Amino acid sequence: MLSRPLLGFQRTLLGRYPHKTPCIVKLNHNELLTYPNHHDQIFLGTVQQAYDMGAAAVGSTIYFGSEESDRQIQGVSKAFALAHELGMAAVLWCCLRNSAFKVGGVDYHESADLTGQANHLGATLGADIVKQKLPANNGGYLALNKEKQDYGKYNDKMYTELCADHPMNLCRYQVANGYSGRLGLINSGGASSENDLADAVKTAVINKKAGGMGLISGCKTFQCPLADGIKIFNAIQDVYLSEDINVA
Repeated sequence: MLSRPLLGFQRTLLGRYPHKTPCIVKLNHNELLTYPNHHDQIFLGTVQQAYDMGAAAVGSTIYFGSEESDRQIQGVSKAFALAHELGMAAVLWCCLRNSAFKVGGVDYHESADLTGQANHLGATLGADIVKQKLPANNGGYLALNKEKQDYGKYNDKMYTELCADHPMNLCRYQVANGYSGRLGLINSGGASSENDLADAVKTAVINKKAGGMGLISGCKTFQCPLADGIKIFNAIQDVYLSEDINVA
């Protein structure tokens, strides 16, 4: 199943295999030609175009926390509503994007509480699946409220009774914010590195044991030699097919 490529690329492929290649058409993206670069998700295609191509689902990204997020939320909400009317699934990349989320040398773009809230907003928008970074820390709301009071809504139990610091607990908190797992969570594999295979397997195991439903490998598989990418894909598949790896 193709997920990341956009409308024009998929049009050149699906015309030959319209019902043999189930795909997700990504409707919006960030263009990188405006100078200076700015980070904004804009629609480059429509739900109707994706439907006419025979796509099984549509996907979109929202930069939650950015100045443009209100417009992005409204646009994605309308697109997902139409997709569901047409019988298509909807997948949301729930990205965080705000320089203020880096506090005291710590990057809270990957905190369980902030990404969990983004997942909840994705569920509220009607997404069937959300894609989110695997959480690396917690306490984003706590850190940001030290900088600016009355930011967001949180309870101290989010950092004690409801979530521990173990990677599986952090990921489980993301799952819980998707209507207690009713909304499918896929985690991203992260940037490419020298340990792509091991990192992908680790992320897949954490996601599966936390109650997630998959891993989007991204750069780890598509920016390496074909044989290495296939090896990573097979390792990820082995994790989700294994009966020995269950929800913890």
